[in-house]
Amino acid sequence: MAQDEVPQDDRPQDSVPAQPPAPPTGDELAMRRRVSDLEREEVADVLREAAGEGRLSYGELEERLETLYASKTYGELVELTADLPNGPRAPGLPTASPQYSGAMVEAGPVINAFMSETKRTGAWLVPQRQEVNAVLGDVTLDYTEAQLPYDDVYVDVKSILADVKIRVPQNAVVHLDSNPILGSVSEQQSGPADPNTRGGTPKTFHIRGTAILGEIKIKRGPRLSKRLGLA
Repeated sequence: MAQDEVPQDDRPQDSVPAQPPAPPTGDELAMRRRVSDLEREEVADVLREAAGEGRLSYGELEERLETLYASKTYGELVELTADLPNGPRAPGLPTASPQYSGAMVEAGPVINAFMSETKRTGAWLVPQRQEVNAVLGDVTLDYTEAQLPYDDVYVDVKSILADVKIRVPQNAVVHLDSNPILGSVSEQQSGPADPNTRGGTPKTFHIRGTAILGEIKIKRGPRLSKRLGLA
């Protein structure tokens, strides 16, 4: 070899050593976690409840249940209920409001009760607008313990040979537009303040009721059994 010749290195001069892959974050590990049969059953209850509320058709319910029971990770459960309230959520995902659980919605699914009974009671999340159609059925909407994210709530009720009961907080303001046709629409007027009524600005309920051979009753405050601690 000549003295002026310098051995050449076949390796690229500017090569950078490959960096090891970053370890998964805690949230990523949580989404990969294997789920138990009990967790699958809890999500199945969420799906069935959503179908009962009209959020899912029964075809969608069957399809999601089939996918659910084949799911293996928490992330798969999150994906199944991403568009529903009360389902599992991805870690670190901010909620719509820190004050209310579930997703706030302006218009809820229509409640149709045909020769059946439907109830909304307890701490359910109230949509701003609700439509109720009851035929030969029984519907109860109890707002006294519900989550009320809106100051104004609009309820449109049609009762045909049916009984519809709407229970509002004791201090609520009610604007009633009634149209009874051989039926009855009645409103219990506000009385003394209920000591159990939660504070804050009174909510305003705009209720439009059409009763054809049926009955619509607007009552105030929790039911008697609740006030007496019996339920």
